[in-house]
Amino acid sequence: MTSRSDTAHRKVLIAGASIAGPTLAYWLHRYGFAVTVVEKAHAPRGGGYPIDVRGTAIEVVRGMGVLPRLRAAQIDTARFTFLDADGAEVATLHPHAVAGSVEGQDLEVARGDLTAALYGTVRDDVEFVFDDSIDRLDQHGNGVDVTFRSGKQRTFDAVVGADGMHSGTRKVLFGPEEQFHRYLGYAFAVFTMPNILGLSRELMMWNTPGRAAALYATGDATDDLHAFLNFHQPEQPLDVVRESLRDPGVQRDLVARTYTGAGWEVASIVEAMHQADDLFFDTAGQIRMPGWSSGRVAFVGDAAYAPSFLTGQGSSLALVGAYMLARSLATHGDHVDAFAAYERDTREFVTMNQALVDKGGARLFPTTAEALERRNAMLRETVAMPATTPQPAHSALVLPEPAPTA
Repeated sequence: MTSRSDTAHRKVLIAGASIAGPTLAYWLHRYGFAVTVVEKAHAPRGGGYPIDVRGTAIEVVRGMGVLPRLRAAQIDTARFTFLDADGAEVATLHPHAVAGSVEGQDLEVARGDLTAALYGTVRDDVEFVFDDSIDRLDQHGNGVDVTFRSGKQRTFDAVVGADGMHSGTRKVLFGPEEQFHRYLGYAFAVFTMPNILGLSRELMMWNTPGRAAALYATGDATDDLHAFLNFHQPEQPLDVVRESLRDPGVQRDLVARTYTGAGWEVASIVEAMHQADDLFFDTAGQIRMPGWSSGRVAFVGDAAYAPSFLTGQGSSLALVGAYMLARSLATHGDHVDAFAAYERDTREFVTMNQALVDKGGARLFPTTAEALERRNAMLRETVAMPATTPQPAHSALVLPEPAPTA
């Protein structure tokens, strides 16, 4: 067991100030580490789109003292309505029945509310450096020499990449993302748009084989909607295509072509996409690393094991992983032992949650007519028998007690 006096001399750099980064910073500071967080954005990232905190992750935010704040910010969604190709209702369900979450325990909040709560727990206790990122890592026996994009140089005892699925820190250490990326067969576009249907605290999802369009009202009828277009792309785009897909114009054109002739309100959604100034486009995938560390550098959250939005577990894995990594560093005096313990104790939980979705097999986004009919039948059965069993993977890891701080 490492004492607080030992950890006080250990300096840790965390790259990323979204979810995993501030969570890790909180627990490391609690254990007495000297923590610096570097973030390439100019401020903590917000964004109003909904994210979930479920199962084991609830215990992490409870331990950080932010659970009451998150409960107060909870999105109280009344219903999910599924529509067929013509916009006719297939089924309407309670959100917990769809997500496999536990009513009264699991949370859905705006991403910005979660990141603000996490940042608020630690902003006055650790050093935050915004508008910068890691450019070079040089490891040696006594630490890691870090060269930042700004040109500044500093030395730390350990470095943790918590900078998301497309982690720049991981690229600096290991090279291109492709070696760890598992493509799941979908591309998606997310943006906000006017509430053309007057929806209030509900989600409506239209499906045809291989195409989905959803409007999510997290507020009242006068608030903007979160629009979501998700479609099947059987093959991962080639390098030249991936490069061109970074152009918002190319992204919009691809989505518009894909949804040509679609029914319901899809034409209006696509038109709103062309006007949106907050379009986010990407392909659905996971990060699967054979090992989550190398030397004095480790990775956590999406940078190490992004499960994809299709599982709804990205935020929860980030919270739990950060807690487990901090605890391991506090418990083991040697970084090699700490990183090994973190991976040993967390890997199965990650694997179970990544296994919630397979390539082209996302339950809510069927890619064939047969799969769509099976899904619709499942939804109708759920309406008839609304009692649901919570998803076991969400709580598969029993959170150990925090490491002693004395």
